[in-house]
Amino acid sequence: MTIEAHDFQAECAQIQNLLNTQENSIFDHVTGFKNWTIGDIIGHLHLWNIAADLSLSQPEEFQNFLATTMTQLGAGKTHLEFQNIYFEGKSDADIFSDWAAYYPDMATRFKAANPDQRVKWVGPDMSVQSSIIARQMEHWAHAQAIFDVLGFERENQDRLKNVAHIGVTTFSWSFRVRGETPPSPKPFVKLTAPSGDIWTWNEDQADNRIEGSAEHFCQTVTQCRNILDTDLLLTGETASDWMSNAQCFAGAAETPPAAGTRQKAKL
Repeated sequence: MTIEAHDFQAECAQIQNLLNTQENSIFDHVTGFKNWTIGDIIGHLHLWNIAADLSLSQPEEFQNFLATTMTQLGAGKTHLEFQNIYFEGKSDADIFSDWAAYYPDMATRFKAANPDQRVKWVGPDMSVQSSIIARQMEHWAHAQAIFDVLGFERENQDRLKNVAHIGVTTFSWSFRVRGETPPSPKPFVKLTAPSGDIWTWNEDQADNRIEGSAEHFCQTVTQCRNILDTDLLLTGETASDWMSNAQCFAGAAETPPAAGTRQKAKL
């Protein structure tokens, strides 16, 4: 059983509960994430939920989906243009309803799956466990832009540890994606969980470490915040270099947001 699927479902439910009580006009709100609207974000999350679900349950259909995606993107379509084609004829409210109905069934299929089973993805194959954690991470990261634009305070739970773990384990990727050699050793990471628990990774080092809230660490590695807009305490050049360009997600190298550009709106 893939227990992380419960965390994925809870992450989705938090977004659904936030938007359920809003008028449909809420989907037109432009967020701080690349000027995507809330509707754009929900469409993106739903599209790649479908893809991840196909990779588990219908691998041949996933390969067809991937071929279509690569053809469209290779022809110059942006991710938003492709998802608009994929969901042609549906309103943002329709897509939100489809996403809200889809993710619980998807979570059920992942809960029943062998966590060690390998599944195909856009990049290298991954385990079922890694696949559903990646879906949780993407929902958590994109939801930050929704909470920010609406000016709502976010209440995190300790399921955030899955996102923090991805952030820690993609240390080398954050350098390699920029054509750089990852430095060694990896910094010691000590984070305070939403519950107050302390989470640690890597060997304890006085001169090479990152300390602070798990929320701020996750905001940094998902590029929801600039490191200067967090409470993280960085010690050593390696820790500083990593956090200035941390990237826990796949794809080409992305530049983190400038300091002060992604904040919770003041109501």
